[in-house]
Amino acid sequence: MNNPTTSPTDRITATISESIERLRSLSQVSVQSGWRYLAGDVPAAEAAIATNWQHWTLGEVNARDHHAWTKGRQVRWFSRNIQVPAHLNGYPLEGMCLRLELLWWSEDTQVFVNGKLVQEGDLFDCAPRILLSSSVKPGDEFAIALRMVSPIHDDGALMKSICHYEASTPDAPLEPAFIANELAVLHSFLEKFQPEKLEDLANAVSHIDWNSLGANDYLPLLSPHHPITHSLSHLRQTLLPLAEPIKQRHIKLLGHAHLDMAWLWSVEETWRAAERTFESVLNLQKDFPELIFAHTTPAMYEWMEQNRPDLFAQIQEQIKADKWEIVAGFWIEPELNLISGESIVRQVLYGQRYVQEKFGKICPIAWVPDTFGFTWQIPQILKQGGVEYFVTQKLRWNDSTKFPHEVFLWQAPDGSQILSLMSAPIGEFITPVKMANFAWELEQKTGLQTALWLPGVGDHGGGPTRDMLEVARRWQQSPFFPQMEWETALEYLEEIRSQEAEDGRQKAEDKTHPSKLKTQNSKLKTQNSPFPIWDSELYLEYHRGCYTTHADQKRSNREAEHLLYEAELWASLAAIATGTPYPNAELEELWKQTLFNQFHDILPGSSITPVFTEANEVWETVKFQCWDLMATAQQALAKNLAIPTLPHPDAKLLVVFNPLNWARTETVNVDLCIEAENPQHWQICDLDGNAIAQQNCDQPPGNTLYCISFLAEQIPAIGYRAYWLCPCKTPKKMENLPTNEFVLENEFLRVAIDPNTGNIASLVDKIHQREMLSAPGNQLQAFADKGQYWNAWNIDPNYFEHPLPAAELIHIETGLSPFRDDVHQASSAFQQRIYVERKIGQSIFQQTYILESNSPLLKIETHVDWQERHTLVKAAFPLNLEADFATYEIPCGAIQRTTKPQTEAEKAQWEVPAMRWADLSDGTYGVSLLNDCKYGYDANPNQLRLTLLRGSEWPDPEADQGLHTFTYAIYSHAGDWKQAQTVRKGYELNMPLHVVELGADKIAQAGTLPPVGSLLDLGAENLVLMALKQAEDSENEWILRCYECHGEEAQLNFRSGVNLRLENPVDLLERPFSEMKKQGQIVTIRPWEIASFKMTVCKTSELLTENLPS
Repeated sequence: MNNPTTSPTDRITATISESIERLRSLSQVSVQSGWRYLAGDVPAAEAAIATNWQHWTLGEVNARDHHAWTKGRQVRWFSRNIQVPAHLNGYPLEGMCLRLELLWWSEDTQVFVNGKLVQEGDLFDCAPRILLSSSVKPGDEFAIALRMVSPIHDDGALMKSICHYEASTPDAPLEPAFIANELAVLHSFLEKFQPEKLEDLANAVSHIDWNSLGANDYLPLLSPHHPITHSLSHLRQTLLPLAEPIKQRHIKLLGHAHLDMAWLWSVEETWRAAERTFESVLNLQKDFPELIFAHTTPAMYEWMEQNRPDLFAQIQEQIKADKWEIVAGFWIEPELNLISGESIVRQVLYGQRYVQEKFGKICPIAWVPDTFGFTWQIPQILKQGGVEYFVTQKLRWNDSTKFPHEVFLWQAPDGSQILSLMSAPIGEFITPVKMANFAWELEQKTGLQTALWLPGVGDHGGGPTRDMLEVARRWQQSPFFPQMEWETALEYLEEIRSQEAEDGRQKAEDKTHPSKLKTQNSKLKTQNSPFPIWDSELYLEYHRGCYTTHADQKRSNREAEHLLYEAELWASLAAIATGTPYPNAELEELWKQTLFNQFHDILPGSSITPVFTEANEVWETVKFQCWDLMATAQQALAKNLAIPTLPHPDAKLLVVFNPLNWARTETVNVDLCIEAENPQHWQICDLDGNAIAQQNCDQPPGNTLYCISFLAEQIPAIGYRAYWLCPCKTPKKMENLPTNEFVLENEFLRVAIDPNTGNIASLVDKIHQREMLSAPGNQLQAFADKGQYWNAWNIDPNYFEHPLPAAELIHIETGLSPFRDDVHQASSAFQQRIYVERKIGQSIFQQTYILESNSPLLKIETHVDWQERHTLVKAAFPLNLEADFATYEIPCGAIQRTTKPQTEAEKAQWEVPAMRWADLSDGTYGVSLLNDCKYGYDANPNQLRLTLLRGSEWPDPEADQGLHTFTYAIYSHAGDWKQAQTVRKGYELNMPLHVVELGADKIAQAGTLPPVGSLLDLGAENLVLMALKQAEDSENEWILRCYECHGEEAQLNFRSGVNLRLENPVDLLERPFSEMKKQGQIVTIRPWEIASFKMTVCKTSELLTENLPS
């Protein structure tokens, strides 16, 4: 009896669904019950033999129908016999092919059939369909044994085991489960697009001759006279008219294998996995010539070229044959929230150059399926790097809202747009019902009747399997499935672009002919419009902990990026000014090592311990060699200064170098070693030999280091200033800045530290007579951060509900205390210090509040011995203002995010990435929170917080344990962050002035450079230099790159102290680029634009002539 509350549509759907499930039950059966298990490991030769299983324990499934066991790499053997029955629910099985489908959650699995190892897998190659027999007979038996190892972080499970009986030859009748899947595809299509025809489908399936099952055992199944065969054949013929629209749709196939460079395995294992994957694909292409395969990562191809040239040559041939597609865009698949703009540029530059050189053309596709979110400037960088399309699928992982678009134009802040695709999920199989549902959803959202599907085992490699390709061939013959062909990603994206152009033309025609707007389906009007524009970052609502986890990687990356910038900068200027050989090969190798460590599981901190051990060795090598290159270049420049006569025979030359493109005044320190036999004193003098006023010398008790601090004033942009270091009888001493108990004060700030908590009790902006804090500042707030499966990746979304006890004050002292070590330093003539020691759990936070003379910044220098697990620590600054938006620095720009979220997507951004600073301003006043190596922030209308540390345990149980050193700073200002030049303050905190010392024997008084000089100047307050480097294809040309940092038009008024001349704008691949207004050495730069120029060295007269008014 029908339920009177059930609608007719529900009854129709129930009829169809019941018939589909009944059909499936005729040729497939779950074998989850009946598995026996043995806890612990035994030799395979023993465990794989069926006669040894009788004493094993009979397993029971849990509520999820899983056979589960405990985590921690525990070995468990499973076993069972599978016997072929004569029929399934009346459907005869003799002569059919038998496959066993398995699904497991095990980090290492071996499958034995009749004592023979037939399959191996892991957490990702976890769903094989194993051929047991190509033609079964009733009574056939198969002894199955599985050796599994539970993941270290999660319980293991045998999740699915199903026997599939399938047609053994192409001319055999289709098995009922295949027809069931055809009906499921048709059913879902009609539900989405033609619901009025569902009743026709229900009527058709109601005529299946179920009564014939088991009643005609004397007739072979292959006989067309078998009633069930005849009934199902008639059903398919009846339904063909309903399926005709399906055949107007297309599903394009592209083989794929996501290969993480270093995640739950070492880099060395990645190379082995790549070899296995590429060999497998090349072998499969021999038997399946239709297979087209796509893969990313030029770094991986470079390894193949060097280590497996035979394999590399085969890949090159398949690329020529259009059977292998390079979908690179970047050198590796990098983290794209935390790396600098120049790092993203180099990812593109080196990736594209390698692809061009080895495969004949640059790659038009940036393919980053697994990166954890994408910063806003990527469209501009990609477009300038020759990339036309952007593809990811990662935002399908969002934990709060569903990303609204499948195909869209992603727009950078400068207006650059790139056609972008939210691809199908990766690591998928040929699963027709799932594929069809994906295609229908894509069509409903975009109007596209063609979908792209990416079959292939991923993460640890693998790629397409033979079974996938065989299943694809079967479904290509089905009249109830979209047309299915293999195609490259580029072909698919170009088809989308052509439809976009057609939609644009159609829209223009519709405006001319309004009658064309009429349609029977209102959705079609939306579908026929151009693709939507996404004008923001692609924020991943997931993996927010990756801004903080493994803080050592973040710090090393920040340091390496800045050192690479300086090494290139000074090496270029030394080559131009002095003829010093430019270390091109060395710099490229250092860049590539850095880019590799920016992989999206290394830099985010989500790999295993050995990966970080290796990464740290690389970081140290990069930093050491950069320092060496930088020192060599700066010494070459210093030696080439035209210096006046030495004021003293023992005088030494000091040259203070400024790597930033604006003049700076800062305190610098010079460390000298006191010789016991010659305990001489020294002082800093100007070029005339007169001691400068602002200097102070210190010799800590018992220390052989002699430290001179002095105020280096007005060090020119990308330039230097020379001083003398002269012997003297009495060291220059200045009065220490006064410290009034626990108060620091200079002309800008008055800072009071609470002696009971170590927090900032008061922070007064003296210039504007304003208390900055609404409550104690620099509160170290700790929270329990538990319950996240993706432990290293995710912060508990409800962490704020689990506060831990406040930091306990252990010790506090003023800078009047004597010097003890690098942490416990005394106040000096140039800075006041208050030292605070606090404890959270078992971890000690040593913090020094530092207020320098002539500085509006309060710095908080921090040393931590971190021992906590599953704990999150933030530094909180409640502020005495109300702001609707917070502004955060991103690579080559800034982004505003609301502090008063209304939509679910805005609420999901409760932890966000930023580079060197975040700012909260109300329009007339604001506060910036700067840092030297942190990335995670959160904000509300009157508070900024910086995330300092986490304590995850998987994949790396040792993550973040140990010593950490970092500095952050609070900076108050009038107006907004632009008026306050917060961008510059952030760079200055991260890139201090450098001092080079030359002895008298190395000073060349006949040098060509003046003793004070700017080697190049951009001439605009809102431009930041990104790189100065030698051109890739010419030793006599140079590349200058900068970006506009305020969102306002800039005038680049280029001046050079080494006769460099701007020749022409170029893109990031250093090709001519005409989208800029250039007049002589003056160029108009658009808001947020990244601008690159080719430069040459010329005669001074040529520069003067070029800059004369017309």
